[in-house]
Amino acid sequence: MAGREHRSYRHIQVRPIAGALGAEVRGVDAARPLEAEIIAEIRQAWLEHLVIFLHDQQLTPHALLAFARAFGEPMEYPQLKGLPECPFVTPVVKLAHERVNFGGVWHSDTTYLEQPPMASMLYAVETPPYGGDTLFANQYLAYETLSEGLKRMLDAVDGVSTSTKAEVSKTREDRLRESGAALKVLTGEHPVVRTHPETQRKALYINVAHTSHLKGWTEEESAPLLEYLFRHQVRPEFTCRFQWKPGSLAFWDNRCAQHNPINDYHGHKRVMHRVTLVGDKPA
Repeated sequence: MAGREHRSYRHIQVRPIAGALGAEVRGVDAARPLEAEIIAEIRQAWLEHLVIFLHDQQLTPHALLAFARAFGEPMEYPQLKGLPECPFVTPVVKLAHERVNFGGVWHSDTTYLEQPPMASMLYAVETPPYGGDTLFANQYLAYETLSEGLKRMLDAVDGVSTSTKAEVSKTREDRLRESGAALKVLTGEHPVVRTHPETQRKALYINVAHTSHLKGWTEEESAPLLEYLFRHQVRPEFTCRFQWKPGSLAFWDNRCAQHNPINDYHGHKRVMHRVTLVGDKPA
């Protein structure tokens, strides 16, 4: 398995947390306006490690949004409303009495959109005393470790994503019911293998939460291959695991990484704030 190229940084400290992806970034106060050189180094660390983590931040919703704007254009989440005072910041909440967590399955965010998001930021407001970690998986490695024959076949195929696949739609039901919103039926078609527009590396771009079938194939025909790929793309050696604390901020690249919030903290409340950044049409 190919290792990551680790660069030196002048303005920030970067410490990888696993072999496949993920790094902690230190020396940054995300609540303050940052110089262009620091923003450039944070972006480089993000591109290198796919997901970066900042600890001990003190971010109001408006401060979180201002930090996110340094890296891209915020967008509203298509299924839920944002905070009344800051619509581009979406609360991600699991209450103590609830059993299902939001988005609790492996996925890249909202791949059923024509232009899925480039990135997401998640900030921890309130965390349980234990549990509630998030897993991330490197989709460059998922693609690179396939056989040459399977790579050639997948390079020519599109996947169809839908917002109503049962595995993930049930994780939104509580929040939708509270807001009085209905689940929107959205469908997107994207290459199974996308080329990252900044790194030019190829990544596997399907996920168990949203990909229903391969374009031109029936769901029954697609199922055996997709089931294999869904297992393959989250092999343990492709992943890292992040333990949240209040004030932690994660910033991940939806174009080459998946994530999975672990639902192991029943009886406890968890409150997060999320910002999603506009992406391009996968190619």
